[in-house]
Amino acid sequence: MINVIASIQVKEKCLDSFLEIFKANVPKVMNEEGCVEYAPSIDLDTGLEPQALDPNVVTIIEKWATLECLQSHLTAPHMQEYKAKVADLVEHVSLKVLQFV
Repeated sequence: MINVIASIQVKEKCLDSFLEIFKANVPKVMNEEGCVEYAPSIDLDTGLEPQALDPNVVTIIEKWATLECLQSHLTAPHMQEYKAKVADLVEHVSLKVLQFV
């Protein structure tokens, strides 16, 4: 199992537009071979230390059956379309690709 934590820094005042485009793409991703989980999430203010809050970050929680499935996902046509649609809304993207030990 491959786990991915993607952090997407969205430009200020663009969160709603970004989430609308992202959520429209989720069913296509969920239909990909090997996709177990793919969901956006935003910070929840819990008051817990040392939580860092950022209202302009969307964290994507992903689970993939294999690394090959993840690699196919990154080059899928619908992902290329999604990236083009959100290009002007996003400041920065970072990925953590993880496996259980």
